[in-house]
Amino acid sequence: MSKQVVIVGSGNAALCAGLAALENGAEVLMLEKADQALAGGNTKYTAGAMRFAYDNADDLLPLLKDPHDPRLEKTDFGGYTQTKFAEDLLMFNGGRPLSAEQEKLIQQSLPAMQWLGGHGVKFEPIYSRQSFEKEGRHVFWGGLTLAAENEGVGLFDMECAAFERMGGTLRFNAGVTGLIADENGVVGVRVGDEEIFADAVILACGGFEASEDLRREWMGENWASAKVRGTPMNTGDGFTMAQALGAQTYGLMDGCHATPMDLHMADFGGLHLPASERKNYRKICYFLGVMINANGDRFVDEGKNFRNYTYAQFGKAVLDQPGHFAWQIFDAKVDDLLYAEYRFHDAHFVEAATLDELITKLDGVDPHGAQRTLSEFNTAVDTDTPFDPTTLDGKSTSGLPLPKSNWAQRLDTPPFKAYPVTGGITFTYAGLKIDDRGRVLTAEHQPIKGLYAAGEMVGGVFFEGYPGGSGLTSGAVFGRTAGSNAAA
Repeated sequence: MSKQVVIVGSGNAALCAGLAALENGAEVLMLEKADQALAGGNTKYTAGAMRFAYDNADDLLPLLKDPHDPRLEKTDFGGYTQTKFAEDLLMFNGGRPLSAEQEKLIQQSLPAMQWLGGHGVKFEPIYSRQSFEKEGRHVFWGGLTLAAENEGVGLFDMECAAFERMGGTLRFNAGVTGLIADENGVVGVRVGDEEIFADAVILACGGFEASEDLRREWMGENWASAKVRGTPMNTGDGFTMAQALGAQTYGLMDGCHATPMDLHMADFGGLHLPASERKNYRKICYFLGVMINANGDRFVDEGKNFRNYTYAQFGKAVLDQPGHFAWQIFDAKVDDLLYAEYRFHDAHFVEAATLDELITKLDGVDPHGAQRTLSEFNTAVDTDTPFDPTTLDGKSTSGLPLPKSNWAQRLDTPPFKAYPVTGGITFTYAGLKIDDRGRVLTAEHQPIKGLYAAGEMVGGVFFEGYPGGSGLTSGAVFGRTAGSNAAA
């Protein structure tokens, strides 16, 4: 007799859990508290990029929707080894060694991508955001090369289609309000007054980033002011229900994926927009200019590393500034390198013919502090090293207490533009402790029979930062694990 598996949530992790459970012979019911338009959790809000270890282009071509794209002949993908993936994660661990969850993420990243490809989920090279043209070739940088066709919406659509082809059932407007447990463990869920029994329940319903109260409780008062980039549905339901059964919380409780966002965006990523446009509220080209706070001071090394490795930290850094905002400042030399989000019809910015005039338009900023900072920055820029956005070019400043380590260019070419930003929260890093089978553990490290977790519900994957594209891959890896074992 087939196992009955209930999955709470319908994003990437949930759908991967569903696919894995179905291919292992289970009957799968997926319960989503949103309606059909808002289903998919945070997945629909992402750019669909997935970070994974690969040796060379031979590992990528089978994953592509169009392996005959003529651009491929002039593309240098390089490689991204497991060792490099480990190094990138360690950069954000605050001195911690790799966790067991991170090791699994690294080792299973390519197999998970290949597994998704086998279910008809196809990808495209991220030419627009992850490559620069150099000597007639498309050179990829930062280890992030592929995204799902049609980004996060496309990833959800492809995974959902595969789930339904295999016989899975997805119910909308079915928010799980409790877990049913007895002396044998978790045996089902409640949806209001309805009881649904199952052999296993997989929690894949996201973190608590959309709950202002839980952000304040677990992360601190500043986070009450954060803009919520993604779904309004991730209010910590699974987290709270599992804790009520004695589940062990795990990971960096006040950590999260964040990014600089348009100061004037509405919460929840602009739900009035087509899903493909919601990401345009983020503002992550700070590495091409400078960021200053209300005092007129720079507060991060904008060129510390590729933006893939800094935006999750810098989103928090912006939120920590006076008034929870900053301004990103650019001159015309880099205007054609700014991503499309800076030309988005709802992008807020000011423009001026001189830096002095621009400073007068920076609402909330001390003009004297800004003038001093920008003047000192321009004086400190190394003018001998060539600018090269395809590599860590070493074009830096000298003599400043806070350097800009790469891509430092004088702000000297009009017109000048400045964009107001704040911190946007994408997902929380705190989660539940699971074992290598995806089972939720108690504080005594014992599995709660019948209860599994995947996606943002899993703690210990990320700590003090985040290499871009790892979140969706984590959802696929741990979703696949939970689904396979829940069906076993």
